[in-house]
Amino acid sequence: MRERLLADFVRFCEIESPSGSERPMADAVLAELHELGLEPEEDDTGAVTGSDAGNVFARLPGRSERTILLCAHMDTVPLGGPVEVVEDEGVLRNRHDAVLGADNKAAVATILGAVRQLVERGSPAGVELLFTTHEEDGLLGAHAFDRSRLRAEMGFVFDHATPIGDVILAAPTYQRVEARFRGVAAHAGLRPEDGRSAIEAAGRFIDRLPLGRLDDETTANAGRIEGGGATNVVPASCLVELEARSIDHDRLAEVVTGMVDTATEAASDLDCDVETTVEELFRGFRLRRTSPPVELASAALEAVGIEARPVVTGGGSDANALIAAGLPTANVANGTERNHRPDESVTVQALEQMLDVTLAIVEEAGR
Repeated sequence: MRERLLADFVRFCEIESPSGSERPMADAVLAELHELGLEPEEDDTGAVTGSDAGNVFARLPGRSERTILLCAHMDTVPLGGPVEVVEDEGVLRNRHDAVLGADNKAAVATILGAVRQLVERGSPAGVELLFTTHEEDGLLGAHAFDRSRLRAEMGFVFDHATPIGDVILAAPTYQRVEARFRGVAAHAGLRPEDGRSAIEAAGRFIDRLPLGRLDDETTANAGRIEGGGATNVVPASCLVELEARSIDHDRLAEVVTGMVDTATEAASDLDCDVETTVEELFRGFRLRRTSPPVELASAALEAVGIEARPVVTGGGSDANALIAAGLPTANVANGTERNHRPDESVTVQALEQMLDVTLAIVEEAGR
């Protein structure tokens, strides 16, 4: 079983599935579930999310009346190169200078590994399985999934790149901001005074913004800027894409309002126009330590000898979408390290521990 877990992880990581292109990964997951004797279904949310695949859903009956949900996402951030998994002293990395994809292929592999054992020996509780698309680009697959299909009374997502034992008590609301600056083009050498530079307005805007960690629960980032066309033309347009996150929704509103006001002021200084749009990609949550999924996840961790550590995160996950849809859900750390980076890694020990934790969650749910 342990050898199969490692082989599955390597195989899944080497299947390229950036957000929107999950088809090969969805096919692999569907094949695994069919091999296990389940009857998986793929929903039609691709038309909504823009993915070439839908979410994959399946059920495994259990001995008790309780049903829980196990969830992982099939997509990755853009890899930046090919994936060839290598092991060095128990640490799994990409041989190439590119993302490994352990976020969230580690969880896909460990959930399927747990299901393989549960099928063989019988599951203590009913288990629903959800493998989502487009998580990395705003939890689109989880948001689009039809919540009414679920019988589960609580869910478990395995999508936090910290040491095993962390259980997420709070995660932020996330809003994306676009600022489109519009100026006036002119020849940069002959008549620069006739132009109004959209790039200069955007630069002033960014320079005036508080960015990075604003407080213990709030962050802001300017992630992309695009504008102009030639060095000899005063640029008439410039796009700036930003994000802000906070566990405190009122604080987030304050930060985003500040971004919009600052963009307006920077544009006005140079007699430019600006159009701003704000989109909320997911809503944050706070869970009590005594909430059922947190208590069950903590009991499962302790059952396999791992201390449960309730923590707060600045990252989002499908747990945000599931909680917003009314399903109490705990996000549990999966032991991966440096996700979204070319030096991303996970240890064989972490994969094996997450398999044990997943099985223990099902065992605790059946008690």
